[in-house]
Amino acid sequence: MHRKFLLSWLAVFVVWMLGSFAVHGAWLGADYAAMPEMFRSEAESGAYMPYMLVGHILMAGAFVWIYQRGVEATPWMWQGIRFGLAIIFLAVVPTYLIYFAVQPMPANMVAKQILGDAILVLVLGVLVAGVNQRTAGASMAM
Repeated sequence: MHRKFLLSWLAVFVVWMLGSFAVHGAWLGADYAAMPEMFRSEAESGAYMPYMLVGHILMAGAFVWIYQRGVEATPWMWQGIRFGLAIIFLAVVPTYLIYFAVQPMPANMVAKQILGDAILVLVLGVLVAGVNQRTAGASMAM
């Protein structure tokens, strides 16, 4: 595999895990704890951590793979923001709106989920663009 791909995958995975903990563990933790009928307890969720890790590994790899296929010859920072916005409208906003439609979740919690994950995905977009900056004549193909 391409060195930049693997480096990007690792960087996105680590930042995504840390960012998800900040958003969902720290910022939204009390909101989730207030709805024990909807979410696993902290003690119970530990047994499911391998699924969380595999999920984030897969998301990070797909995130980098899609970015590397769609990169254009534009400044990397704007490229990352553009990519982050695309992912926000492809996955973040629709996912939480669908959850809101089928689960009895408070609207303010859904808004916080969307805001927190949108900021995180923008950061991830800029991160992957920064790691994958093109040098003159370089190709992104794996």
